[in-house]
Amino acid sequence: MKLEGIFPRFESEVSQLADGRHQVQLRMFTRDVEIEGNPRYTEWTRGEQFFESDRYPVVSFVSRPYDEELLKTGGPLAGDLTIRGITRPKTLTVEPSTCERPALGCDVVATGAVRRSDYDMDRWMLAVSDRVVFVLRARLHAELQP
Repeated sequence: MKLEGIFPRFESEVSQLADGRHQVQLRMFTRDVEIEGNPRYTEWTRGEQFFESDRYPVVSFVSRPYDEELLKTGGPLAGDLTIRGITRPKTLTVEPSTCERPALGCDVVATGAVRRSDYDMDRWMLAVSDRVVFVLRARLHAELQP
């Protein structure tokens, strides 16, 4: 069975560095994660078996500096992913843009996969795969656009 989840509550910030490159910081709140159409799995995902939301309320990703061109051409975006207080290097794959002004005229889409066991989420391995694939879709808010 394939389960799809969403993080309806998150915060992100894109900073322009002194050398002209950018860096993104993303925080997703585990207390609000939802498994679409399945309240029981939603509670399990928030619980100590998975994210342990009461103890670890945030999943975060902080990228290494990158050139803005990456958003147009696509490619690897390296950074650090923190889940349950454990930080590991993680590279996301940014898809080539579908418009002239990525993050303004269209979503920036990045995909990645994690092994749950790398973040001490190794319960229920017979029922739920160790490998979890995620897709991030991002667009700047209208009030932040130049």
